[in-house]
Amino acid sequence: MKNLLTDVKGVRVGHADDPKLASGVTAILFDAPAVAAIDIRGGGPGVRDDAVLDPVNTVERIDALALSGGSAFGLDAGGGVQAWLAEQGRGFAVRDALIPIVPGAIIFDLLNGGDKAWGRFAPYRDLGYAAAAAADTDFKLGSVGAGLGATTANFKGGLGSASALTAGGITVAALAVVNAVGSVTVGDGPWFWAAPFEMNGEFGGRGLPTSFTPDMLAMRIKGGPAATAAENTTVSVVVTDAILTKSQAKRLAMMAQTGMARAIYPVHLPLDGDVVFAAATCEKPIEPLVELSALGMTAANVLARAIARGVYHATALPFAGALPAWQDRFGR
Repeated sequence: MKNLLTDVKGVRVGHADDPKLASGVTAILFDAPAVAAIDIRGGGPGVRDDAVLDPVNTVERIDALALSGGSAFGLDAGGGVQAWLAEQGRGFAVRDALIPIVPGAIIFDLLNGGDKAWGRFAPYRDLGYAAAAAADTDFKLGSVGAGLGATTANFKGGLGSASALTAGGITVAALAVVNAVGSVTVGDGPWFWAAPFEMNGEFGGRGLPTSFTPDMLAMRIKGGPAATAAENTTVSVVVTDAILTKSQAKRLAMMAQTGMARAIYPVHLPLDGDVVFAAATCEKPIEPLVELSALGMTAANVLARAIARGVYHATALPFAGALPAWQDRFGR
């Protein structure tokens, strides 16, 4: 176990980003099409092909997911991932045509200091293609891929991942791009809200403060009174090797949203676009009530850990006025 999304067999992750742009793309590829669903809790989401994930709709499985910076411009990233998959002969068959199924979601990172004057065509389709081509079982965390330009209320955001096994031996893993309107830390201190779920000191081992003051519990939101719904989103993916239907994958995504509430304060606001994709590679059977419940509980814990790891591993952007990274303040 590498404590990464790719601990689920048959999953690969690739990043492509541009330091000058201060933005990027992360592609999540499935070696075989995966059952998938989506749950949206934030008030300002930006998604691609979310309708195909509705349990009542026809297409059962997807080939990949595209997570991107760039706000609505970043939705082009899915086309780049789709193009790479088409070259590999992947896709949903409609007679002689193959159509790669690539849902996705975006974060807003247009005001982070990077050069977004890209002219007529945004770079995200090409970044999506490059991210798909780079996909592997090892990948970096922090300020990389779709997390390069991410921020939170008080510290630099980033991309995190974590994994676990259920008591029944089912693997579940998460990946999160943390661009939250709220804070992932308790106040402006070193403690992560997700601390009770931390494994092996994976985000510093600081635990929680011994007591809480009103200032620690005060609402910290990006932009303060000028905050808008367009500027914030945490997009995430949970993947398991359990055999699930689309309806069960939808329930898994809903249960995994609890992990956001454990790791981000506040969360699921009108000012967020929080999204959880859930995917299943369908290798191991599970009992549909108790075992599915245990899987959802574990997925929520894993997602909380992934969110904290995204901020823990982030590095500050090299622009005037950029938010500090957690490591700048509290790293050893």
